[in-house]
Amino acid sequence: MDIALVTGASSGIGLCVVEKLIGMNYKVYGFARDFAKTAFTHVKFFPMVCDVTDTNMLVNQTQALLKETGRLDVLVNNAGVGFFGPHETIHPEKIERMVNTNLLAPMVLIQVTLRHLKKSEGFIINMASAAALEPGRFGGAYGATKAGLHQFGQSLFAEVRKSGVRVVTLYPDMTMTPFYDETDFAPHKDHTCHITPECVADAVAQAINQREGTVITQIVLKPQRIGVERKKN
Repeated sequence: MDIALVTGASSGIGLCVVEKLIGMNYKVYGFARDFAKTAFTHVKFFPMVCDVTDTNMLVNQTQALLKETGRLDVLVNNAGVGFFGPHETIHPEKIERMVNTNLLAPMVLIQVTLRHLKKSEGFIINMASAAALEPGRFGGAYGATKAGLHQFGQSLFAEVRKSGVRVVTLYPDMTMTPFYDETDFAPHKDHTCHITPECVADAVAQAINQREGTVITQIVLKPQRIGVERKKN
């Protein structure tokens, strides 16, 4: 059975990707800091507690997974965090957390798993953001981490394409997930003003289901309209 690993798998986009991959007959391992609020269970889903910002834990948990499975076919780097506001108001610890979660962790995880992905001619799917492609106020540090992931993905595909590894970068715009729980804004509730985590999971499946020899390297997902709601204090 094919094996997949999804980070940030406890909720939102990550959990929807887990469910989609299980429906495609993958055995799915999920990394997250906490699964206490994750109600989803399945015989093909194996949650593993892992803080991706702890590099030693990330490497050790991944090596344990590879030792158990002996293979890896799909890696989805989905874990992400964002802090927004005037740059001078964002604490250095929050900047460090964004860099470590959004950029460093995927780089480390790919380094640890790449030999196995070459053997399976597998997929690396990096979850960037529309912010990687479009500069915006009050999100420069977040956008920079996602732009770094964009650049890394493009360079990595050039490096590994002869090995049969497919590298796909997704750029979701505002998605209705718990990502916005700690921000002072959220996507507008009108269904035309946000995308859903299910839409992103469908895009992951679309990339994986391409004919052999064809690679979708980038997928941008946007709502039809722009709409943001400011939260009341």
